[in-house]
Amino acid sequence: MNTSKTKRFRELVAASPVLLPGVPNAAMARQVEHVGFDAVYVSGAGMANATAGVPDIGLLTLTEVSQLAGFIARAVKIPAIVDADTGFGGSENIVRTIRDLEAAGLAGCHIEDQEFPKRCGHLAGKSLVDVEEMTEKIKAAVAARRDPDFMIIARTDARAVEDFDRTVDRAQQYMEAGADAIFPEALQSAEEFRDFANEIDLPLLANMTEFGKSPLLSFTDLAGFGYRMVIFPQSAFRVSMKASEEFLRALKKSGTQKEWLDEMQTREELYKLLDYDPTAERWLGLSD
Repeated sequence: MNTSKTKRFRELVAASPVLLPGVPNAAMARQVEHVGFDAVYVSGAGMANATAGVPDIGLLTLTEVSQLAGFIARAVKIPAIVDADTGFGGSENIVRTIRDLEAAGLAGCHIEDQEFPKRCGHLAGKSLVDVEEMTEKIKAAVAARRDPDFMIIARTDARAVEDFDRTVDRAQQYMEAGADAIFPEALQSAEEFRDFANEIDLPLLANMTEFGKSPLLSFTDLAGFGYRMVIFPQSAFRVSMKASEEFLRALKKSGTQKEWLDEMQTREELYKLLDYDPTAERWLGLSD
């Protein structure tokens, strides 16, 4: 099953641009699959924020990320790729990172060129590792995978630290080191997204996170520039958090949820999402 998902993701990216909603947990991943998306993105910020209640500064361990992302990957039939931050260490640690994420059922991951502790890609105050260190990580990641279809995506945060030209230069070196795809974080205009795509001959990933440095371009716009993957890492989480806060304020004021029933997912809808029949003798959801 794992190999088929990695191969399927490669086929999707090769065939046409792929829109990947981001999720922090397996229930939301099931929603992504249920409404018809072909793949899902496991947000590093989402896992940190939603599960541990901490900021996206590299506080989750590889063991925790592998477990949480594994819950998501195994809950759906569509491929899932995951944010692997800085790779959880140096080039030696990358071997375990790739092996653990493969074993957890992911179809690929991205690794960034920030120094640890990392910061959100759209915040100031970041610092980068040397190009040589990042290229060694990429080489180690490529060599470590047992499944050749597991996608290694190299992310560069250079735009916010150096400049656009240096971002392109780093990406070209990561491409030469063997990365399967490139993720330029926090590009600052539509023209930069377009010009970057003209310089890099690999599948590209664009991040359309809200309230950051990048303009909110449409999936169609980015596909037209040549991007093969577009992630919306925190959008669904932000919408759900806004709605739950509004509900909690209303509940505190009124002491009843009656006025919110039409806004809720019903028990039947949840059971359908989970492929659960409470009248059946047993749940077959984890069966192959």
